[in-house]
Amino acid sequence: MHVNLSDSEWKLMNHLWARSPQTITELTAVLRAETGWSKNTIITMLSRLETKGAVRYEPGGRARRYFPSVQREDAALAETESFLSKVYGGSLGLMVSSLVESRALSEEDLAELAAILERAEGAQS
Repeated sequence: MHVNLSDSEWKLMNHLWARSPQTITELTAVLRAETGWSKNTIITMLSRLETKGAVRYEPGGRARRYFPSVQREDAALAETESFLSKVYGGSLGLMVSSLVESRALSEEDLAELAAILERAEGAQS
């Protein structure tokens, strides 16, 4: 499932991916400290995320318990594809080339990239 999340929705979803289920009260407590968001803001965001298919809830006594409906990896892939399409016309090579030319990649990043490419070559064989 491809779900595009706003920066604010990512913050909320990261808390649900880290620990689920959570109630509105629990999410408000943790996100208020981090962002200053009110309970009404959390409710609005959960409603939007539910409409997008990113969260679901189950009744839990006095409060709904919210769960992520999408895996973090699926949301990250959708975000990556959207970013590549918007910024680099879908070209991963152009993005990597830009990072190399701007010297934005550390030695550690380059080693990690080399290992990923080695695994990809092995998977192609």
